[in-house]
Amino acid sequence: MGNLIKIALRNLQRQRRRTLLTVAIISVGVIAVLLFSALSGAFKDIMVGQITDSMLGHLQIHRKGYVSSMDNLPLDKTIDEKQMKETEEILDKIPQVEAYSKRILMGGMLSNYMETTNIKVAGINPKDESIVTPLLTSRIKKGTMLKKGEILLPELVTKGMNLKVGQSIVLIVNNVDGSVNGQNFKVAGIVESVVGPTGKYGYIHIDDAKTILRMDESQISEIAIRLKNIGSLNNIVNRISNETANIKNKLGEPVFEVHSWKNLSPFYTIAEMIDIMAIFISILLVAIVLISILNVMIMAVYERIREIGTLTAIGTLPGKIRTMFLLEGLFLGFFGSFAGSIIGAILIIATKFAHITIAYGRNENIPIDPSIPFNQMALVIVISTIIAIVASLQPAVKASHMDPIDALRHS
Repeated sequence: MGNLIKIALRNLQRQRRRTLLTVAIISVGVIAVLLFSALSGAFKDIMVGQITDSMLGHLQIHRKGYVSSMDNLPLDKTIDEKQMKETEEILDKIPQVEAYSKRILMGGMLSNYMETTNIKVAGINPKDESIVTPLLTSRIKKGTMLKKGEILLPELVTKGMNLKVGQSIVLIVNNVDGSVNGQNFKVAGIVESVVGPTGKYGYIHIDDAKTILRMDESQISEIAIRLKNIGSLNNIVNRISNETANIKNKLGEPVFEVHSWKNLSPFYTIAEMIDIMAIFISILLVAIVLISILNVMIMAVYERIREIGTLTAIGTLPGKIRTMFLLEGLFLGFFGSFAGSIIGAILIIATKFAHITIAYGRNENIPIDPSIPFNQMALVIVISTIIAIVASLQPAVKASHMDPIDALRHS
C-alpha cells in the first residue's frame, strides 16, 4: 500500500497544473459552502435573537386554547393563581431556565382626550421582562422603562396620535365580566416596533393590569421563558410539556400547552429556508467535486493507457491498478477540501473582524458575528473525499480492465 500511495502522489505531481486546477476548483466550492453557512448562520442567529430577545422569549406557556384564539386576547382562558404556583414550582426546578416573566395581555382603546385608537397591551413585571426579553429596554426610543401608573407605547401609535413622553392618556378595556373600565396613565416611553406578533404592543405594569381588569385574584395570560442556552430548547419544551401535563382541570384534562418561539413566530419559516439553502449549496459542492474529479481521472486514464498496459504486462494485479487511481482521486478530494476549509476559516475570521453590520426590522447597524462551523468543516472534508473516491471509481475500473496487448499498442 505504501508503494501505491507514493505512485499515486507521483502521478499527481506529474500533472501538476491539472492537479492544482482541480484542487482549486474543489477549494472554491468548499469556501463557498463554509462562507454561506457561516454568514447565513449569523443572520439566522440575529433574526432569532431579535424575535426572542425583543418580545417572545424562547418559549411560552398558555392555557389550552389560548394561542388558537390569541388574536382576540381572551380573558376567559387565563392561568389562575393555583395553576401559576404549580407551574412556577416546575420551572424553578429546571436549571436550564434562566428566568420567566408572567404577562397579562389585553386589547383596549387608547385616548388622548381628543382622539381614540385601538391598542394591544401587555401587563408585565419590568424586572422579570428585562431578563426574559433583554432587547426590550434597547427598543425604548424615548423615555425610560415604565413604573406603576405609566405606559410604554409603540412608536406607530404615538406618531398617529402625536403623543409625547410625560403626556397623560386614558386606557379603556373590557373586563372579564364584560364591563368597561378606564385608567389614566403617563407615557413613560416610546418603544420601537419590531416584526412579529407582539411588535405593536404597549406595556403597563402587571399590577396596573390587574387593577384595570378588576381581577379579584391573580390571573395571567402567559408565561414567557428564557433559557440559559437556546440549544436546549427542544428538550426543555418536551420536559415542561411532560411535567405540566400532570396539572389538570376539574374534568381531568391537561390545563397547559407549551410553545417554543418557532410555533409562535411566522419567521421560523425563513429560518427553515436558510437551512434549505445551505443544503442546496452543499449539493452544488458535491456536483463540483464529482465533475472535477471525474474529468481529471478520465483524462488520466486515457493519457496513461500504455503505462497501464505496461503495469498489467509485468504482472500488476487489476486490484492494485484500481487502488492506485482511487488513491489519486482520494488525494485530490482531500487536499482540495482541506485547503478550502483553511481558506474558508481565514475568510470567516476576516469577516468577523471587518465588523460588517446589517439592518434588521427597525434596528440598524446590527453586527454580523459569524463563527467557524468546525463540525461542518469536518463534514465537508469527509463528504468531498468520499465523493472524490466515488467519482474515481469508474475510471479506476476501466483502467484495471484494460487488455495489456491493446494498451501497449495504443499510441
